[in-house]
Amino acid sequence: MFGIVGIVLSLVLLIALAYRGWNVIIIAPICALVGLLFGGLDPPVIATYTQVFMPALGNYLIKFFPLFLLGAVFGKLMDDSGCARTIAHKIVEWTGKERAIIAIILACGVLTYGGVSLFVVAFAVFPVAIQMFREGNLPKRLIPAAIALGSFTFTMSALPGSPAIQNAIPMPYFHTDAFAAPGLGIIAGLLMFGCGSAWLMMRARRARNAGEGYGEDDRLPVADDPAPTPAGNMPSFAVAIVPVVLVLVLNFVFSKYFIPAMDTDYLALPKYGKTTVSAVGGIWAIIMAMLIACAVLIGLTWKRFNNVRQSLTDGALGSMLPILNVGSEVAYGAVIASLASFLFIRDWLMALTDNPVIGLAIVVNVLAGITGSASGGMSIALQAVGQTYLELAQAAGINPQILHRVAALASGGLDALPHNGAVITLLAICGLNHKQSYFDIFMVAVAFPLLSLILVIVLDGMFGTF
Repeated sequence: MFGIVGIVLSLVLLIALAYRGWNVIIIAPICALVGLLFGGLDPPVIATYTQVFMPALGNYLIKFFPLFLLGAVFGKLMDDSGCARTIAHKIVEWTGKERAIIAIILACGVLTYGGVSLFVVAFAVFPVAIQMFREGNLPKRLIPAAIALGSFTFTMSALPGSPAIQNAIPMPYFHTDAFAAPGLGIIAGLLMFGCGSAWLMMRARRARNAGEGYGEDDRLPVADDPAPTPAGNMPSFAVAIVPVVLVLVLNFVFSKYFIPAMDTDYLALPKYGKTTVSAVGGIWAIIMAMLIACAVLIGLTWKRFNNVRQSLTDGALGSMLPILNVGSEVAYGAVIASLASFLFIRDWLMALTDNPVIGLAIVVNVLAGITGSASGGMSIALQAVGQTYLELAQAAGINPQILHRVAALASGGLDALPHNGAVITLLAICGLNHKQSYFDIFMVAVAFPLLSLILVIVLDGMFGTF
């Protein structure tokens, strides 16, 4: 019991410090130490740090660094070339300014589904959102929720083929690819989009009826906020959309046709980790798709860059902090998972149901909520129980694809609680605070994703995986 108290206290400390803006790279080992202290310092602190914490961080980097790197580089190239803003402006033009909320959601959705980092999307779309909401006299407090709905809900965890890290993490555990359970994923995505859009439009109508308008434009300047790109200097929509489409199309072709046809028997050798193509093929597909898309993007928009080398450098450097943040959260989870008291918590969560699909959803959701990170929480959960649930599913004749989709969807539920790093960053970009905007973020990024997760589990139970 004493050890469980220590785990709870360490988690509360992690959440509180992250909420106050402390960097998780610093606080993760400190919070892990709290859990160790209540566990009787068994094993010793230094041994735990060097033999548990750091190897867990390193293993996460080994698996997913290429995805973070290429995602950040691709996002930076899309931003610096003007392609991201071209897509946003075109969607606004199509939908009309009177549908500002839908336009912003769709703009964010297209960009993130095409592989652009949600942080880049927020910076690229926010100036457009400000202009549209001001002209439509819509409350600016709804802007963060609109960006959140389009950036880190249905395109992150639901839609098949998404290059988001949250859709990639389950692949090596369940030997799936990014297109796992496509039918259920599409249904979940449509529910998130539909419910979230309806909610925000309802909130806008109520605000208008109450006489609330845009509000004072008192947004604080953000240091990294890029200057607006003149429309005449931006690439055409046809050019801008090509790299985004390439990411999705090439990911599908590589994962479904090209990689399975390759001779990969050498992967069974110790030199290559004694693995199989089913465990790594999904990640390979995203890597190759992103590489080609980056090359094509540079080729199509070469003259629009001030300095391509600098854009590549900035993108690469921009990938470091996010992956180290998430890696540190994963390492913290590995330390907690190594404690004897954690076994009681894990077993209690797993004992709540004998259905591996529901059990996986519960464990991933809880850990994503605790860490305030979709990818971090899911990584911790899958490292602890992924193999167990895979074996249980196989024994019950359950398709591993549903485990992949449920894990991804569950990671995008409770992760967006107030201490979530993306939420805090998004509010900072918009110059708003939790009191002003978090309730709507909670509805579109927590409540409706949880509803879609429940629907997917029910549909799978009724009709099977599709």
